[in-house]
Amino acid sequence: MTLENSLQSWLSSAKTRIQEGGPEPEITHVGSVERVGDGVAKVVGLPQVRMGELVRFEDGTLGLAILVQEQTVGCILFSSGEGIRAGDRAYCTGNIARVPVGPALLGRIVDPLGAPLDAGPAIEAERFDPVERPAPRIIDRDFVTQPLLTGLTVIDAMIPLGRGQRELLIGDRKTGKTSVAVDTIISQRDTGVVCVYCAIGQKASSISRAIEAIREHGNADNCVFVVGGADAAPGAQWIAPYAACTIAEYFRDLGQDALIVFDDLTKHAIVYRELSLLLRKPPGREAYPGDVFYLHARLLERAAKLSPALGGGSLTALPIAETQAGNMTAYIPTNLISITDGQVYLEPKLFYEGQKPAVNVGLSVSRVGGKTQAPAINALAERLKLEYAQFLELEVFTRFGALVDDRTAKQIAHGRRIRAVLQQKEHAPIPLAVQVATLIALSEGRLDGVDLAEIPRFRSQLAERLPKECAHAADRVQQTMELNDEDRADMLTVIDRLVAEVTAAAAAEHSQ
Repeated sequence: MTLENSLQSWLSSAKTRIQEGGPEPEITHVGSVERVGDGVAKVVGLPQVRMGELVRFEDGTLGLAILVQEQTVGCILFSSGEGIRAGDRAYCTGNIARVPVGPALLGRIVDPLGAPLDAGPAIEAERFDPVERPAPRIIDRDFVTQPLLTGLTVIDAMIPLGRGQRELLIGDRKTGKTSVAVDTIISQRDTGVVCVYCAIGQKASSISRAIEAIREHGNADNCVFVVGGADAAPGAQWIAPYAACTIAEYFRDLGQDALIVFDDLTKHAIVYRELSLLLRKPPGREAYPGDVFYLHARLLERAAKLSPALGGGSLTALPIAETQAGNMTAYIPTNLISITDGQVYLEPKLFYEGQKPAVNVGLSVSRVGGKTQAPAINALAERLKLEYAQFLELEVFTRFGALVDDRTAKQIAHGRRIRAVLQQKEHAPIPLAVQVATLIALSEGRLDGVDLAEIPRFRSQLAERLPKECAHAADRVQQTMELNDEDRADMLTVIDRLVAEVTAAAAAEHSQ
């Protein structure tokens, strides 16, 4: 073959390849690591990177761009980053952080990126949704009117929660905040509410206790556990609540009711402060960056009750915040109080006195209030909070040894019965019908003659006997959440019989 023929053959072949279409040109933006350490990395040479974009490093580690400047990009790392060195390459991915969502996550323990932590099989996700999503618009929301029962009488009667509400659990360390949240999850075992528990910066032992309590007393198969523990990378802890919220929103958007617990957002803010200071963001009050309010506002605003046109689903948020020495005016607590629809304050003094849950009724509030309260409880709890507040003031007055008249003495005795009724064991949520019967006994003064030490016995026996001796009324109250005169009379009959038996048994024990 002559040179001319060979050239003609090559040209013909090249022309055919061009007409058929060859591989598309691919542009890759490559930068280099300038500095790395403590869970963050500074990268130079990525002018095209966008805020919130994933950056892949040479060893396969993923990071998230949260600080985009003219010459450098600040990234938080989702793992330890031990394999990254200064001078290593960093690549733009063009993607944003996403998390798997779908029914396959129910009953599973996952990390903030959706990888399983429970030694189970790989999760078959229905799809991958962005961890950062816009909150529902005002026009897409509906009124919060349906109650979310916690099984805790002090909350259901005095600080009612609604489906789609954001209620802050706030208090000092070791005052029972997580226990209240876990009890609320346990109380949803038969309601169909999907629960998502998000641990942020918590010890592994604390996370294990919470998960085991839900497995033992609740319905763990209807829960998702998102864990960004204290041993996780700071970037994983930072992204954990947003990923958990995306997982919960999947069920809300299907028209279901979902509950999410953030345990806790104080540690989340501290992690964000550390990352921001390492990336040289300008510090503000208490060294937090200026956008720390937006950090939680854009998260909690995603909790909402959707309009019927969008399926009518709801996402209820229970964020937890920790105070120091009861200081509710600190920076992060005040931010969260202003974002949420109310707060449940757990007071150390009440906790140490044995009042559990240690809810300070005077400093706790639900801004949705009676609009979401079960009608059966609403009719009985109208005066309960006022009577309890008056009792607390009178009790302080009588501690100084002041003499009181008979009317005040009766009011104090009645208040002590209210306080005894509000005490409750951990991981033992009380059904609505039993709460209603107990409140009937209080409002009718049936417990005023019962010795304080016998109140727990009365409550435990009432929970056992009410479904048996007053089954129709208990079932009707449990299903309709309403109380009619006939049901009230039936419950009073059981209450009177039980009070007589408890009083007689106590008298017999004392006489021996």
